[in-house]
Amino acid sequence: MEYPSRSSSALLCMAFAVVLAACAPGAAPSARERRSAGPPQRIVSIVPAVTEMLFAIGAGPNVVAVSSFDTSPPEVKGLTRVGGLLDPDVERILQLRPDLVVVYGSTPEVREKLERAGIATFPYVMGGLDNLMGTIRTLGRAVGRAQEAEKVAAGLEARFDAIRARVAGRKRPRTLLVFGREPGALRAIDASGGRGFLADIVSLAGGENVLADENREAVRIGTEAILAAAPEIVIDLHYGRTLSAEQIDRERAAWQTLPALPAVREGRVALLVGDEFVVPGPRLGDAAEAIADVLHPVRRH
Repeated sequence: MEYPSRSSSALLCMAFAVVLAACAPGAAPSARERRSAGPPQRIVSIVPAVTEMLFAIGAGPNVVAVSSFDTSPPEVKGLTRVGGLLDPDVERILQLRPDLVVVYGSTPEVREKLERAGIATFPYVMGGLDNLMGTIRTLGRAVGRAQEAEKVAAGLEARFDAIRARVAGRKRPRTLLVFGREPGALRAIDASGGRGFLADIVSLAGGENVLADENREAVRIGTEAILAAAPEIVIDLHYGRTLSAEQIDRERAAWQTLPALPAVREGRVALLVGDEFVVPGPRLGDAAEAIADVLHPVRRH
């Protein structure tokens, strides 16, 4: 996933944090009853996670436009862009004559505008891993791909169960999962709290989230609080742009400003690069396996 500048990467990180803050916990998405018979033929998705779900269940050919932040799967590169995550270009969407628009549940004003124009909406609300599978199944029913959706959801559940089985009974290292900070510095640090899909991944992958008592998905945390939390492992997620080996070394070196931190002292700061870690779609299976490998490395002979 490539973005041309640090400012673009920061914009994506900010958008992710805003979405985390805006979405209600654990709410299940619902599909508004369609006003026409049959599955939708022209779909606009302004939610990257749901865009990936649509392609995974075979509805990709019906997607005619996506948000400015969509990058996966590769087929989205040639699609029309209709603006940001929380403030899409509604006029542009209307011009595309969709019969279903995927929107964030936290943007009721967008839904109202579309539904006044006679366009059905699929409101999405971010939540935990259970919400991911539920959304895939609900989406499948909404677009006439229920069987395909069930296969994708069941496949993800099987992958998560396999990870849980692999780490069962092992010591759970105290873990800090960071999903945003200033490039090259330990400032403006955003980390996973005790709720949401990132928290769920840390738990199923065999870690003990040091911020588990924070009843929210995103926590802005300073270095003093990090030192007090004393994580044994730091997982530092980077996305929104490609990092060279030199940049990865530089980002990892930023943590050396906290030499007293157990994770730093023991050399257990892991940088993971890729937007699959922060887009709660079908690729979360890959993300969960990568995080489990950090927390409980697989010995290969």
